[in-house]
Amino acid sequence: MRTAVKLIVPSGILVLALMLAAGGPAYTQAPAPAQSTTHFHHVGLNSMNPAAAIDYYIKAFPTSTKVNIGGEDGLKTANVAVLFHKVNTPPPNDPPTAIWHFGWLVPDSRARMDMFDQMGLKVDQMYATPDGPMIKITSDTYPGNLTVEQLATAKANNTQPSKMGGYEYLRGPDGVMFENNGNSAERMDHLHMFAENPVCAQLWYAQHLGGVAPAARGRAGAEPPPPPTMDTCKQPYGPPTFPSPTKNGWLRAPTAVVRFDDVAFYIIPKQTSGALAPTKGQGIDHMGLSVSDLDATVAKLRSEGVKFLEQPHQWGATRAAMVEGPDQVSIEIVEVK
Repeated sequence: MRTAVKLIVPSGILVLALMLAAGGPAYTQAPAPAQSTTHFHHVGLNSMNPAAAIDYYIKAFPTSTKVNIGGEDGLKTANVAVLFHKVNTPPPNDPPTAIWHFGWLVPDSRARMDMFDQMGLKVDQMYATPDGPMIKITSDTYPGNLTVEQLATAKANNTQPSKMGGYEYLRGPDGVMFENNGNSAERMDHLHMFAENPVCAQLWYAQHLGGVAPAARGRAGAEPPPPPTMDTCKQPYGPPTFPSPTKNGWLRAPTAVVRFDDVAFYIIPKQTSGALAPTKGQGIDHMGLSVSDLDATVAKLRSEGVKFLEQPHQWGATRAAMVEGPDQVSIEIVEVK
């Protein structure tokens, strides 16, 4: 979801809010983001039929090409791969894990939606408001992610859908969710994630793995707020907003963002009261990041007390290890010289 402006919550922590009503306060320009020292490498999926799954995604995103990396077949778009591990039983996609879905940018999301409709792909529709209607793409309803009160204001103001761009959610092979989002050059560009404490998760990725978080922006004429710390990162959840996968709305605040190259993690609150399940063994099994020196990275992470799920081992023509991140997400670290 890219149609976004950055806002500051009262505590000073940066959040992402999608196109809230016009006329809000002005904000100072944030500095250009730094470059990540760790690179996004792949998304790892479990599939009963990897060959069929690969064909599905290449038809859906035709700029992709087939690859085999680390002994796993998959597809690649730009510098990011989607790799498939064959399993003999349907991989679960419930209960929720820290990885909600992966997202693709396309030149025109509405045109791609029409193409997907012609292909007969399965869409997860959303509630435009608590009472409906159900929509397939967000540009068919009020702009932005709105609370119930903001929906009432939009209705009273006769706000109209833009009918341009927007995002939609689909269910691919093995029940895995992915996002069609425009409008830009085609590539896989984000993971949308859940966390018990989104800002704390953001800090974890930045401190341990070198991800880059956007710099905070202050109100015009004011100093930017201090960056969050592990002592200040636990933030209360905001109210539910729409459009939403559920009738009760979707929790989106605080939203924390961390980037590895041009792939962003958009981290929002978990939507249920229970703990998030481990990603390992689910439809979306893990994410993969790459480093130039695996031994140095492993030594650093061990010194920081990061939990290892798999020790360094041969991975195709290179080596890899796997660690556990926030909310039991599995992270494969691949050495790429």
